[in-house]
Amino acid sequence: MRNQIAAETLKVRYSRSLLWLLGIGTFFVVVSNLGLMSQGRGRVVAGTSTAAVLTHDLVRNPFAYLLFVSMAGAMAVSGEYQNGYISRSVLLSGGRNRLLAAKAIVSCGVGALFGALAVVVGVATSYGALSSIGRSPVFDRETWLILGGVFLVNVLAGPWGTFLGWLVRHQVASVSLVFVMTMMVDPALQRLLPSVGKYLMTIAMSSVYRDDKTGLLSEPIALVVIAAWLAVAAVAARKLLASRDIT
Repeated sequence: MRNQIAAETLKVRYSRSLLWLLGIGTFFVVVSNLGLMSQGRGRVVAGTSTAAVLTHDLVRNPFAYLLFVSMAGAMAVSGEYQNGYISRSVLLSGGRNRLLAAKAIVSCGVGALFGALAVVVGVATSYGALSSIGRSPVFDRETWLILGGVFLVNVLAGPWGTFLGWLVRHQVASVSLVFVMTMMVDPALQRLLPSVGKYLMTIAMSSVYRDDKTGLLSEPIALVVIAAWLAVAAVAARKLLASRDIT
């Protein structure tokens, strides 16, 4: 398994798609945080908000990297179906289950990379926003809990994306599915049916990074829900991988 993980890590290391996702994700997160900075500084100066609230908003907002982590995970699998390398990967890995496990493990590492960058962007923009008005960011218990949650959901988004990639296999379709679920379906259901929507993967993740929306699950329950989604997706991916033709 160690050799297979090393092989999958090398694939990721030289993947242009990962670099593109990292760059595009960073662009959107930074632009979004700049918008929050502009609005938040004015409220702090006017006394309608506090440095703590602005700090929390800025360190929370880079959770959005999880969309790009999930896409990277899906592409790591579906890309091999697209270019025809999947049968060779299964052969060299020593079995389908080993390949599935290796890709999931490596995707956690990719998520950790994005998560670390999310933390850096959140902290850096907090300092930039508040130092410009003579204030300092507030790193209280809530700030650290948010940062830890942002990092964790990015790590978990990696295997989630790979399992969806195994289920769909087609690269464009798998990436589209990740985008639609994360940006449209889950948020829409959370607004329309909050009692149901809070149990969806993306909404449960928002509990972990301590979103200020109302009606969310507690963090322990949210983590159980996320684990359940990952387990169901993993079992389904394993079953389909075992039964589908890969030639």
